[in-house]
Amino acid sequence: MAGELIEVVVESVRVHMPSSNHVVILKEVERERYLPIWIGPWEANAIAMRLQGVSPERPLSHDLFSTILEGLGATIERVVIATLAEETFHARLFIRANGALLEIDSRPSDALALAVRAGVPIFASEAVLERAGVSPDAAVVASLGGELEEGEESTDPRLAVFREFVNSLDMDPESREGPTPE
Repeated sequence: MAGELIEVVVESVRVHMPSSNHVVILKEVERERYLPIWIGPWEANAIAMRLQGVSPERPLSHDLFSTILEGLGATIERVVIATLAEETFHARLFIRANGALLEIDSRPSDALALAVRAGVPIFASEAVLERAGVSPDAAVVASLGGELEEGEESTDPRLAVFREFVNSLDMDPESREGPTPE
């Protein structure tokens, strides 16, 4: 995998209210740049439950996979959001098994659900962040309740889209309904 890798963390899992779609928001560790990735409701629930410290009565698929890896003596070392092709993100799982490092293709949602369970670092390629990352400025701060300085306005059309996006998110975890764990 070529290119610089930037460490990110799962900042939150949200619901886009107009569409009821789910999004995981990754944040760069070293700066204020965010990477929103649309994911399915089951994966969103799997990530959010783990982040909130909630354990389902029965193991979810990601819990099962983690248990199997552990039983086989394999460990997840890191997860990388590696590429973005035609609006589809591609992730890579790096798993150490029997002394070898395996690089396995994965959906980002599954890779992130496993990463939060294993407590391993998450990275995004610089190319992905350059293409799909969003850096907030005063306009975004204003959309979150702050104020623009007099005469200041955003000229980047992506920030207007980001402001709209942020305003449409359900930020109250208590109001979210997800699938009932089996």
